[in-house]
Amino acid sequence: MVLGKLDGHMQINETETFLLLGLSKKPEIQSVLFGLFLSLYFVTIFGNLLIILAIISDSHLHTPMYSFLANLSFSDICFTSTTIPKMLLNIQTQSKAITYIGCITQMFFFTVFGLLDNFLLTIMAYDRFVAICHPLHYTVIMNPCLCAQLLLLTWLISALGALPESLTTLQLSFCAVVEIPHYFCELPEVLKLACSDTFISNVVLYVVTGIMGFFPLAGILFSYSRIVASVLRISTAGGKYKAFSTCGSHLSVVSLFYGTCLGVYLSSTWTHASRTGAFASVLYTVVTPMMNPFIYSLRNRDMKRALRKLLYSVLSLQGEHQ
Repeated sequence: MVLGKLDGHMQINETETFLLLGLSKKPEIQSVLFGLFLSLYFVTIFGNLLIILAIISDSHLHTPMYSFLANLSFSDICFTSTTIPKMLLNIQTQSKAITYIGCITQMFFFTVFGLLDNFLLTIMAYDRFVAICHPLHYTVIMNPCLCAQLLLLTWLISALGALPESLTTLQLSFCAVVEIPHYFCELPEVLKLACSDTFISNVVLYVVTGIMGFFPLAGILFSYSRIVASVLRISTAGGKYKAFSTCGSHLSVVSLFYGTCLGVYLSSTWTHASRTGAFASVLYTVVTPMMNPFIYSLRNRDMKRALRKLLYSVLSLQGEHQ
């Protein structure tokens, strides 16, 4: 059933479904994709959950840097959970369907946690900038009150930032059969399949992407440029190498996240719907959240100690119950 017509096109009813075509049409590839994405999802959840538990359990890690890291890990868990479970369910049940409401809901929460990752990366870059460039004033600048306000602000802006795109999408009409060449309802792909005029939706998409992408990225680049300038003044070669190695790892994740995300969104108008964008989306929706625990934590000596302490506590509890 349809609600009605808009400019000669049918508008989807809330009970109607879209079809997610996934990454491949070949049946023999489906089992491979299921195993691969299930493994990646498990590593992402397990790795980020370990980071959160380690930070909570170790009082030495109750600092601004690790507080932001815990929030990033939680955001990454939610970010991947908005897309991968539905994809795995569709492969397992050999179904491509997702309801209209489910699609809009998925787009909203995907955008919320994507923006949250975006702002948390910015705050973490600023935290490192203060720690390296203004070490004597770090505790004064990054006080608990400011950290709490920054976290609250990032959650609030992320939620509000996702609303315009979702609300404009609700005003669109779609044809009776909507086939999305993707494994989740990504906004640019959905807009291409609308039967009604998408000019306003595209303007909102570009404005939100530009504002929510440019200013945080500018903040990250500014922070790291100041960090690099400060590191260059370090006299020892070992100190320079360690600092540059850490910054290089962080910037590689930022580049991967921003490069693929902005590339997919900003090129949506000039490319036709295809699975090329879907494969690009895998990098920032799956690979980057999986890499964050390793890059931000497992190379960190304090985090390694906290993880060993957590593992020892778990093993001790198991020994007591046996």
